Amino acid sequence: MTLKPLILLPFLATPVFAGSMTAPSPEPAPTVPVTPAPAQLGGDWTGASTGLQLGYGYADPDGAEDEPSDGAVYGLRAFYDHDFGNWVAGGGVEYDGTNIDLGDAGDLDSMAKVGGRVGYDLGRSMVYGTGGYAHATTDGGSLDAGSSDGYYVGAGMETFVADNVTVSGEVTYNEFNDFDADDLDVGATTATVGLNYRF
Repeated sequence: MTLKPLILLPFLATPVFAGSMTAPSPEPAPTVPVTPAPAQLGGDWTGASTGLQLGYGYADPDGAEDEPSDGAVYGLRAFYDHDFGNWVAGGGVEYDGTNIDLGDAGDLDSMAKVGGRVGYDLGRSMVYGTGGYAHATTDGGSLDAGSSDGYYVGAGMETFVADNVTVSGEVTYNEFNDFDADDLDVGATTATVGLNYRF
C-alpha cells in the first residue's frame, strides 16, 4: 500500500477552509424616493353651487326706442349639476340687476333666468352651453314698458381654483319681445365673471 494518496489529502481539502462557509450578503439596491402626484383640485361637478357675478350688458332696443345702450350687470346665481363622467348636466337660476338706459322705455332694471346647462368635463374645468326662460323688468320712462318674458342662450366656462371654489365666465344673448309697450323689443347681450362656492 502506498502512502501517496494520504499525503495529498490535506492539500485537496485546503480550498474548503480558505474562506467563509457562508456566502456574503448582497448589497441592498439603492432606492429612489417616490414623490406622490399632486392632488387634483375639483374633478367632480356633482352638487349644488351658489355664486356672485359681475359684468357688462349691451341692449339693442327695437321699436319705440331704437338707441342701443350699455351698462353694468351684477347678480346672484345658484345651480345644481350632475357629473356623468365626460359630460355634466344641470339647471339653475340667475338674477341680475342692471342700469341700462332704454330711453323712453326707462331703464332695463333686472333680468331673471331659469334654465339648464350641458357641459364637457375637462377635470378642473368645464365648458358648457346654457339656455332657458328669461324675464326682464323696466323702471321709469314715458312708455311705461313694464316687463317682458323671453329667453336666453349662451356659453361659459367654470374652473376650480380651490377644493370648493370656482371662477366662471359666461356670455349670453337675451331676447325680450313681450313688454306692455307692444312695439318694444329688446335684445341684450351680457358678459359676466363669477365667483362660486360648490357644496
